[in-house]
Amino acid sequence: MMNSGAAYPPGNAPAANMFGNVPGYEGTVLGGGGFLPPPVPVEPVAPPQPGSIPDDWSIPSLTEEEAGEAFKAYASSNCCYSNGPANESVITNMEPYNTYRYRLETFTESRSTEWAQKPHEGEPADFYTQTAPRPWEVQATAPNHFTNHKEVIRVPFTSSIKDCNVCHTKGTEPCDECNGNGYKPCWVCNGSGVNNGDNCTRCNSTGKDSCTVCNSQGTKPCETCKGKRQLLTYIELKVEWTNNVEDHVVQQNSGLHIDDLRSVSGKELFKNSQYLLYPLIGFPEPAISEASERMVKDHQSKYSQNSRILQQRQTVELIPITKVNYKWKGDSYDYFVYGNEHQVSANNYPATCCCVVM
Repeated sequence: MMNSGAAYPPGNAPAANMFGNVPGYEGTVLGGGGFLPPPVPVEPVAPPQPGSIPDDWSIPSLTEEEAGEAFKAYASSNCCYSNGPANESVITNMEPYNTYRYRLETFTESRSTEWAQKPHEGEPADFYTQTAPRPWEVQATAPNHFTNHKEVIRVPFTSSIKDCNVCHTKGTEPCDECNGNGYKPCWVCNGSGVNNGDNCTRCNSTGKDSCTVCNSQGTKPCETCKGKRQLLTYIELKVEWTNNVEDHVVQQNSGLHIDDLRSVSGKELFKNSQYLLYPLIGFPEPAISEASERMVKDHQSKYSQNSRILQQRQTVELIPITKVNYKWKGDSYDYFVYGNEHQVSANNYPATCCCVVM
């Protein structure tokens, strides 16, 4: 008698011929691979054009009243800070350390493919009824520019119906809980049928407990085909739109950490958006022009290899930073007010122990 386990390939992996060979998708495997390089544009791309440079770079100075209100709000927002310094301090000096932030955004579309399968629920098989579109020919609707989004698409004319390679078209598989027996050893007598010298009343001396997972059947619906016995296999296209953002902040010597500036906005001095950008040349701050030239070149080289650049945008902001010196109880301290939001950084706040942890 032939061993039934030898009649089929192992159930933990798809059979070698489980997936077909589709022209244009020869490297596609179950589980997917890397991103696919986009095709070269048929028509030559027009060179990027420089944008106009505005000449209004100024922002209003922070007033003492605004600085004081920001300091009070900062103290109130910290539960362990006394309001004394914020309410009683006297401002002695205010120094502006305004700085520029250059931001480059490159909006890309990338595509990858993998073989996928699902329980067959009556869908028609369209494999080879027509030529399947190549990965970059499949229609996909992009979101608004500079918005991250993902979409999964079943590639037309790649679907076929296959017998389930896990249950071999039975629709069921052995129950993991009871190893396919339909029962488990009684938990009271550990399968012996005897408990403390007497017959086990839990299992009526059988030593067996019915498996509640499979209702004593020893089998459960196949997790792969969900009892359908067949699978629909097809190529799945994953389309990912990504806004790749990079910032460059001109170094300022105020003492405020650059990372603090990530959460605030500034006065927008310049914004330029087009398919491929031209570096920002002739900006009053040379460090911005240098950063723009380096980053634009890097983005256009890096993101065009395995994705398609759809749009680029560059922005320059002037971020207000004011260092405020003040006195409280005869001692000198300082804090920073920065961004349009008037956020405050005060690392040496003089009264921080007003709360008690019980």
